[in-house]
Amino acid sequence: MATGTPATVALTKAGIAHTLHPYEHDPRSQAYGDEAAAALGVDPARLFKTLIATVDGTLACAVVPVAARLDLKAFAASLGGKRAELAEPAAAARATGYVVGGISPVGQKGRRRIVVDASARTFATVFVSAGKRGLQVELAPGDLIAVTSAATASIATVP
Repeated sequence: MATGTPATVALTKAGIAHTLHPYEHDPRSQAYGDEAAAALGVDPARLFKTLIATVDGTLACAVVPVAARLDLKAFAASLGGKRAELAEPAAAARATGYVVGGISPVGQKGRRRIVVDASARTFATVFVSAGKRGLQVELAPGDLIAVTSAATASIATVP
């Protein structure tokens, strides 16, 4: 039986090359993505956060750079919807099976539509949560998109 987080188990089972990057998580930190980027010395444009939102009442998953914000209108449009709003943190945790700050787009509990910001394709590898605070996984964006059956669209806006 494989051990690890649901994300790392799913990546291993799918045969996807990936590298784990653990770091010391500060329990007082609320800016999880910024904390990970700083701790690992990674450009925040290359480290992606996972956000859960409702699009016309149905939960969906957006994967956008830490350095950007989710454009809710663009996200809704990318899924053929009219309106999107971020899910409450507790609802996101329940829906995905992960804790907030450790939600991975890979290995979520249940199936939902996922959209990865198109900027991911500009990098050879990207970082996403590996399923818990203090652990990121690095992989090729094409592999992330394939393993999550994600669509890609320009859904991020730089503040």
